[in-house]
Amino acid sequence: MSSGNRDSRPLAGIALVCIGYACFAMQDAIVKWLVADYEVPEILFMRSFVIVAVSGFLVRYRKHPSIFKSPHRSSVVLRAALMFFAWLLFYNAARHLELAQLTTLYFSAPIIVVFLSIWILNETVDAGRWLACVVGFIGVAVASNPTHTPDLIPTAMCLLAGFFWAWSTILVRLVSRSESTLTQMYATSLLFGLACAVSFPWIWRTPDLMGLVLMLGLGVIATIGQFILYEGFRHAPASALAPIEYTGLIWAFIYGYMFWSEVPAVNVFAGAALIVASSVVLIAWERRRKAFVT
Repeated sequence: MSSGNRDSRPLAGIALVCIGYACFAMQDAIVKWLVADYEVPEILFMRSFVIVAVSGFLVRYRKHPSIFKSPHRSSVVLRAALMFFAWLLFYNAARHLELAQLTTLYFSAPIIVVFLSIWILNETVDAGRWLACVVGFIGVAVASNPTHTPDLIPTAMCLLAGFFWAWSTILVRLVSRSESTLTQMYATSLLFGLACAVSFPWIWRTPDLMGLVLMLGLGVIATIGQFILYEGFRHAPASALAPIEYTGLIWAFIYGYMFWSEVPAVNVFAGAALIVASSVVLIAWERRRKAFVT
């Protein structure tokens, strides 16, 4: 498939990714409830279990070819490993860093995506995408307002988690050139769940009814979000979609108010405005670029 065909629907990709990150923000809200009583690997295993059950059924029903016979199978295994370590690093860093510091550090990931898209995918990053990405990152910094010097080790953990997530995002774009969204979801979540299960002898705690409902609900939301996100990356370049990840912070503010009555400060609204502006700049740039090409 040519580069032109892959990039023929960037606005559709942007819209899908916006919805996907809204789902992931809801996922983070559920995880925030669950980590008070359960270990991260157990939560993530249940999440992966639901994704594997749903995507596995659809893969067999639609008779998709096995991704483990694909020339990109090594990329699928690598992506599963990257996601596994990204989750573990991020949630362990959250035990030591303030939320503002954690958020600022983690949202370096979209910037990393832009650099990796040049290196791995040979994508051309134009001025509009760079501008949107930088404005979005400034918005995150303003909204998070980190005022204390973070501890070195948790800071390194969070930055490394952002790097792993960015790399896994690039691999989605790479594998999507030849593999369907469902087969990617099935294979990645299967490997991810198996990795989490290794720790069960030491961390497993049988969930109560509410915990089980939340874990299964987490899996359903993650399935929907992951499918939409993968589809988005099939329609637009990774560098174009990188700034859209910043909208996840806005959803985090909304969910924080809805579930915990957390009212954002003035700087949060200012940062959110910059984040929205970065997405508006990106959409306007893509429309102008598309009109120029046609």
